[in-house]
Amino acid sequence: MLTFRADLHIHTVLSPCGDLEMSPRNIIAGALKHKVDIIGITDHNTTKHCGLMQKLGNENGIHVLAGAEVTTKEEVHCLTFFDKTESLEEFQEYLELHLPFVKNDPYYFGYQVVVDEEENILEEIDPLLIIALDQSIEEVRLKVRGLNGIFIPAHVNRPRNGILSQLGLVPDGLEPDAIEISGNSNKEGFLKSYPALATYPLIMGSDAHYPQHIGNNTTQFLMDHFSFDEILLALKGKEGRKTIIR
Repeated sequence: MLTFRADLHIHTVLSPCGDLEMSPRNIIAGALKHKVDIIGITDHNTTKHCGLMQKLGNENGIHVLAGAEVTTKEEVHCLTFFDKTESLEEFQEYLELHLPFVKNDPYYFGYQVVVDEEENILEEIDPLLIIALDQSIEEVRLKVRGLNGIFIPAHVNRPRNGILSQLGLVPDGLEPDAIEISGNSNKEGFLKSYPALATYPLIMGSDAHYPQHIGNNTTQFLMDHFSFDEILLALKGKEGRKTIIR
């Protein structure tokens, strides 16, 4: 088995909270610098930088999982990833349909821009991307499942926007592929505080908003090779694949 160092929670400049230095090109450079093999692109409620990120990743030997960090109606943040371009495009349509329109104020929230490979601005997104969809966590999960995607509640133990702060528990039947714990935690301490969650696969990511934060917190994936199916096997701990956090 091969070991891949993965940071599955990274924001580009398209997220209003993402630094203007978080261009696709700079993120790839940051992943190379910090020896991260797999990155997850998780802008708030949008997938519009995923295609370019995958192109640049392929050119530079960085594996890119394409998706978004979704804010549900309950204000729970969830990481979502998709294998097929068609699924990613359908999920983008779903996000645009269910994101209430509140105009972004870039001077207050930050700019939301789509850029090209040379960091030229192609589009500025008007709707504020960090607000909640009009969809429940169960509705989001069902949509992701219908597109054969990966569904992971994000930073579950944070005091805001984690499933534990917002709902108090992981609901029966939600069946996430994993849960992400925040970077100021460790596995042993987390499970001591939340022993009921010991049955779920755990991952950690940096939630990087600045280039220097890429790879600050990572998950090791032990897999035969990189692929979406191998990622799923590792999350499930099947066929010798597994994930490791410390």
